[in-house]
Amino acid sequence: MQLEIRPDPAEVGRARRWARSRLAGSGIQADEPLAETLILLVSELVTNAVLHTGRPALLLLSLPPVVTDEATVRLEVADRSGRAPVPRCAGDEATGGRGLALVDGLADRWGWSVEAGGKRIWCEVDRCAAARDVTTSCPGGALVYGGTGEAAFDGLAAYEAV
Repeated sequence: MQLEIRPDPAEVGRARRWARSRLAGSGIQADEPLAETLILLVSELVTNAVLHTGRPALLLLSLPPVVTDEATVRLEVADRSGRAPVPRCAGDEATGGRGLALVDGLADRWGWSVEAGGKRIWCEVDRCAAARDVTTSCPGGALVYGGTGEAAFDGLAAYEAV
């Protein structure tokens, strides 16, 4: 399933509503922790695409054909910006800079790849994932979220798409 995203901040809310309806249609209840996590991830990935690229994007939601206790859901946002995510460690007073750090802390796996004419940022969440410690501190004392990012992100605390 996919949704075209315009470079407009109002699209973030529309993307959340769209994802909620798709999750409900697949049997993932709105009050289920998986749904709450996925909606937050949609919000973060779409916000980054809208705010940092200024270009249209595409939100993709991949649900298993049958949602079981071991199901994995994959979210992807493809945009037309070739600018790579860069490390950021948000300070105590910063109002932004934590989006992909949240993705890193909430997703079971995530990463990004260069594509013709842009990039794709993806994350996966397992329905029955075990609880994990998601706090890591940055140099200078700011608290950000860390987690199980893989590939080039393994062990790095914060990324923000710019």
